Amino acid sequence: MTVNYDEVMVRYGELSTKGHNRKSFIDRLGSNVRHAVHNFADVKVHPGPDRLHITLNGTPSQPVMDRLSAVFGIQNFSPSIKVERTFDATKEAAIALVKKVVNHPQTFKIQTRRADHDFSMDSMQMNRDLGGALLDEFPDLLTVDVHHPDLEIRVEIRKNGIFLSCETIKGAGGLPVGTAGKGMMMLSGGIDSPVAAYLAMKRGVDLEMVHFYSPPYTSEQALAKAKELTAKLAKYSGRIKFIQVPFTEIQETVKEKVPEGYLMTVQRRFMLRLAVELAHRRRRLAVFNGESLGQVASQTMESMRAIEEVTNLPVLRPVLSYDKTEIIKIAEDIDTYDLSILPYEDCCTVFTPPRPKTKPRVDKARQYEQALDVDGLMQRALDGIQITTIHPGDEFLNANEDVFAELL
Repeated sequence: MTVNYDEVMVRYGELSTKGHNRKSFIDRLGSNVRHAVHNFADVKVHPGPDRLHITLNGTPSQPVMDRLSAVFGIQNFSPSIKVERTFDATKEAAIALVKKVVNHPQTFKIQTRRADHDFSMDSMQMNRDLGGALLDEFPDLLTVDVHHPDLEIRVEIRKNGIFLSCETIKGAGGLPVGTAGKGMMMLSGGIDSPVAAYLAMKRGVDLEMVHFYSPPYTSEQALAKAKELTAKLAKYSGRIKFIQVPFTEIQETVKEKVPEGYLMTVQRRFMLRLAVELAHRRRRLAVFNGESLGQVASQTMESMRAIEEVTNLPVLRPVLSYDKTEIIKIAEDIDTYDLSILPYEDCCTVFTPPRPKTKPRVDKARQYEQALDVDGLMQRALDGIQITTIHPGDEFLNANEDVFAELL
């Protein structure tokens, strides 16, 4: 049986612990939800102190709920039917819900919440009378279990109607994006940095992506791959700014003038300097990256120290203590893994020396940089940046599908 839902009721979860900041968190979540469902013209979002209500106004519920499932700050949500404020209308709707979801014997309970205390029936009476009506209607399917029921039918009595739901769908959890400040994410085309971005966003960080590319050593496909990874992540925030930074001159100059063992260290010091400068210009509080301790030569503590020496801005590493198996599992869950393993190399890999220093010294890195025009190289790279706004579902790889097919 088809049930046409009138509303989706959203529960906040972790926001309930935010005390005096609770209202600002709820306002931000309301804004993020509006952004997520912006192309459903008739859908209206109403944040409240304890729930957020989404009025569908005839819009099918499933596509709206698909969008909600990726919005951080939501514990869970339930599609609801709205009926007139009478017991008979409530009973009819409850019968329709049971017919939709129950096809074998189950236990159940009624859970009534009376927001309007002027309604003639109190919560206990509604629980008792509605439960009895359902037992009469489905004597072979339903039995009561108020402690651990298979099915819980929620009834919410409000001034504008009575709302019934029986499904509870898990949300993305975390905190609303934007409630924990703004950061700059160093996004490569690999597995780790998209996962790090996802974890930072889940803790409420509003991210912009900075990606370094080195034509002709890296291809247009590598750039398109990084943009499409950003589109995968954009569903958690609605949209993301993607900043591409030309890095060819810096890499060629470093390769020419810096000893092989320090190529990677000096290159990454340049990357961090550029990311920090962009963070300052765009009012970001920290730089994030996908480094995992000990995973590769550039991710030893000594190497991190030598690279991070160029700034006092916080450099945050959400996957620092994760092993590769754990990172891959998250990448698969958020649908970035298959993109990340496409064989389009980024500038981090094409200039990797065969024997990089795993314990580089800060004084040596500074010494080798004295032979470089650091300020000039930085300025020319910053002059060449391009900024793109990327939305969920944007595609960049398909446009070059024929080229990709030749490479496989």
